[in-house]
Amino acid sequence: MGIHKPAWLEALYVQKFFVPCSIHESAKKNEKNICCLDCCTSICPHCVMSHRFHRLLQVRRYVYHDVVRLEDLEKLIDCSNVQAYTINAAKVVFIKKRPQNRQFKGSGNFCTSCDRCLQEPFIHCSLGCKVDSVLKHYKDLSPFLRACKVLQLSPDFFIPQDYGDDEMTNETPHSTIVDCDEPLSSSSGSSGSENMSFMCTEFVRKKRSGLYVCGRSATKITDEDMATSMSRRKRVPHRSPLC
Repeated sequence: MGIHKPAWLEALYVQKFFVPCSIHESAKKNEKNICCLDCCTSICPHCVMSHRFHRLLQVRRYVYHDVVRLEDLEKLIDCSNVQAYTINAAKVVFIKKRPQNRQFKGSGNFCTSCDRCLQEPFIHCSLGCKVDSVLKHYKDLSPFLRACKVLQLSPDFFIPQDYGDDEMTNETPHSTIVDCDEPLSSSSGSSGSENMSFMCTEFVRKKRSGLYVCGRSATKITDEDMATSMSRRKRVPHRSPLC
């Protein structure tokens, strides 16, 4: 390996994250927050299925900077002496350098690359600072790299299911979509002598729309029941008696 960085490490440092994916422009949640270490590119959650057999590293956001979980990064490279931070009960490490504008005058450790004040016993504020320090002093990064053939996303990572525009939520078999303001009409038979209507059951409200999913069952409703149900009106509320 010599003084050169591995391709996945260079991609992690150069690729842009948390930008819209050009392949899935019209999809929701299309921000690139994953780095494919085998393809050396950033991808969005909709691209995971195309890279499901590759090593995938999730990139997170913390104080406007890109971070990765320490647990995942330690499978790829030695992260000793790099200061970690806690986000949602998980320790993360900054990817790029974070130069400090004002020099801190006080006791404590300082980053070997950007002079940022750190807690003891850490001497690197990010992964990039450690890589630069190792290449500067040892001229070789290979002793710090670790063999990792499999790297998967965390179980709680949300992968959207692309079912298209016809996807329905909790849709029952043989169901029909009806407008919520449209009254339910009875269906007539071929002879026209008998009017048969179906009682709508299992109403499920569809997400982000004003429609209802109505599952039909073959239950006949008499003319008397139909007239009673249609004649129901909202009555005037009565005032409670005075005490």
